[in-house]
Amino acid sequence: MDIAAARSTTYGDLGFWADRTSVHEAASLGRALQLRQLIDGGASVNIVTVDNITPLHDACVQAHPQCVRMLLDAGAQVDVRTIHGSTPLCHACAAGSVESARLLLDHGASINPSLTALTASPLHEACIRGNPECVKLLMSRGALLEAFDLHFGTPLHAACAKAHVECALLLLNAGAKVNAIKFHETALHHAARVGRTELIELLVEFGGDVNVTDNLGRRPVDYTTSGSPAHLCLRRYERTPLFLQQLSRIALRTLLGTRALQVVTKLDISQRIIDYLCYK
Repeated sequence: MDIAAARSTTYGDLGFWADRTSVHEAASLGRALQLRQLIDGGASVNIVTVDNITPLHDACVQAHPQCVRMLLDAGAQVDVRTIHGSTPLCHACAAGSVESARLLLDHGASINPSLTALTASPLHEACIRGNPECVKLLMSRGALLEAFDLHFGTPLHAACAKAHVECALLLLNAGAKVNAIKFHETALHHAARVGRTELIELLVEFGGDVNVTDNLGRRPVDYTTSGSPAHLCLRRYERTPLFLQQLSRIALRTLLGTRALQVVTKLDISQRIIDYLCYK
């Protein structure tokens, strides 16, 4: 390994503090054979750059699961944070690599790392990316639905801000709070801003409040263009209350929270009603 750039001091128990090494390059470029040779030659898999990025971070952000597996098997520390606070799992989710995320979780990666002013949770990253399979994996491992990121808010806010309808549906069906706020702004404000009528309809069906105001006193409709499909959709909901059956479904789902899907499927009622309660 070329360690000419490595500094002579050590960085805790993570090895040498380097600007960048051959191990980083091989992991970043997905060169598994080169990486294997470097590891077999005694190269450290936990060497960090000046911004505290490990080869594992590089392999994850570039979605190279073969390299991720190799590094983990060689003893790579799974929850090392960059100077911005991101873990390899955050990077894997941001890259949309379900295989890498699964490997990290199987090796003990924290599903809910503490958040800083500069970081989002792995679930936030998956929602920003718009990867439903990654969202499903994280939720199955206990990802917090209401984790709060200072930039977006909750994962539902992130999914709606990026107009990822399928991710929003997964979160809502799992029990995410549809009217959770960030500076009084809800996911419906985000959906209105991006102008996606199917997202607006989805949120309202789950109980999204069309009349809620943010810290500027603006309702979701105020973020739409007059006469646009999103504007007309919100105006229609403002004028027309939901049906009793819709309100009943919202009440039941709100009461059950994150247990809704588990409980509803066990009720002694018709499959048609179960499908309705599960938004199928």
